[in-house]
Amino acid sequence: MTQEQHFVIESEPVLGAKSPKIHGVAQWPETPACGPDCWPTVIICHGFKGFMEWGFFPPLAELLVERGFTVIRFNYSGSGMRPGDELVTDLEAFRSNTFSLELIETLRVLQAAGTEIAPDHVDPERIALLGHSRGGGASLLAAAHPDWRNRLRALVTWAGVGTFDRFDAAAKKAWHAKGALPIQNARTGQDLELGIELLADLENQSAVLDLPAAAVLRRAPWLIVHGGGDETVPPTEAEALNRAAVGPKELLIVDGASHTFGAQHPFAGPTRELIKVMNASQTWLRRHLCGG
Repeated sequence: MTQEQHFVIESEPVLGAKSPKIHGVAQWPETPACGPDCWPTVIICHGFKGFMEWGFFPPLAELLVERGFTVIRFNYSGSGMRPGDELVTDLEAFRSNTFSLELIETLRVLQAAGTEIAPDHVDPERIALLGHSRGGGASLLAAAHPDWRNRLRALVTWAGVGTFDRFDAAAKKAWHAKGALPIQNARTGQDLELGIELLADLENQSAVLDLPAAAVLRRAPWLIVHGGGDETVPPTEAEALNRAAVGPKELLIVDGASHTFGAQHPFAGPTRELIKVMNASQTWLRRHLCGG
């Protein structure tokens, strides 16, 4: 029987404002994967315009809980979404989000796992990160961070970005001139804006946000999963990260698979590609968190 905890923890203040909130849910089984009192834990990080209830995240969590893992999902405060939302309801939070804030919040969830989140159901020596798209980038940065470089036991990225700089010169020029970059959520049709804070973060924190450098620094065994037909993040980015990575790693390119491995929101069931990805991921996590 699955047990769960809905949680709210404080993030970091943004420009001196009140600390934003990180909303999430932790789930765990009655019997852990590695025997009594051993709770291997997977923290799932969503991507840009994503959220913890999107498409494949709930069934992924269910699969991992069935395999004996504690699973933590959460919304980055800059997603502008709370549990149950289908649209961005906090437009200012979305607008002021930054890559650095997502790294801070990933580290905050890691730090809270087992104390504020799922107390007594997290083994601090058996924690993994699994991130999709931009969440894969945040997960990689967290895995390379000095506080977690020697502590994280496994890393899995699905369609992870190889760089956060995805904007051409014309877009950046207009962004600087207007103070914001308008975008549209293709799924919902909602008109949104990226604030100048995101561009400033990209320009001023390039060393911190260097994903190929993080690939070298991280030590956790890393499964790099990417769709061969990814229309959003080309598989060449996964291949470049794999070449840069030092230490235990494996690259899995799924032939013809899209950025979401054929999954949609609302979730309509797993595709063959997604089943392959989920099976490979849970095998990797069991191997490196449970030793088998």
